Amino acid sequence: YGRYGTPSSASLESVIAALEGVDHAIITSSGLSAIVTALVAFLKAGDHLLMVDSVYGPTRRFCDNELKRFGVETTYYDPLIGAGIASLIKPNTKVVYIESPGSLTFEVQDIPAIAKEAHKKNAVVISDNTWGTLLYSKPFELGVDVSIHSATKYISGHSDLVMGTIACRSKHYKPLIFAYRDMGACPSADNCYLAHRGLHTMGVRLKQQYENALGIAKWLKARP
Repeated sequence: YGRYGTPSSASLESVIAALEGVDHAIITSSGLSAIVTALVAFLKAGDHLLMVDSVYGPTRRFCDNELKRFGVETTYYDPLIGAGIASLIKPNTKVVYIESPGSLTFEVQDIPAIAKEAHKKNAVVISDNTWGTLLYSKPFELGVDVSIHSATKYISGHSDLVMGTIACRSKHYKPLIFAYRDMGACPSADNCYLAHRGLHTMGVRLKQQYENALGIAKWLKARP
């Protein structure tokens, strides 16, 4: 059944999973659909979500509007809280959500410390790793359970597709794939092909973007 996957999406999923260093990946129709799918997979009415305060704007709107409407409480926390997040975890906290670096403000979070405290209370740690990228950030090595990317950005690299990715180990795959199929946020085969193309040039592109950004930052630092 095409909405459950195609040879093109299966091939892309295998590459994303390998780059993330885990067992499974799911390709979705946008970055936001990946975020929404992951949250819906692990939250239900009466649950509590800890959400980083520097999160991508549409994620915040989904929490404040849709999750609230369905009875999920969201608490926003300081991205630099580290192990202090333990004080915010409630008995009904089911998900701790990380975005590192954070959107717009680019704080880098202490992922190991946050994940350690979350796992003590059996909360699932979800990370939006879009800005860290598949190549420069390895969230699963730091204790994350689910990693999300907006493939629209660095993975695509050519401004001609919209896509999201979700990666996880086998332990968390079942609720994610069920939520994905229920949400219907599947990608087209053509977009999967384009994402494959983007991955081939990702290493070269990121190196050049890094050098360009650092050059601009150094120039700005020298200005009065």
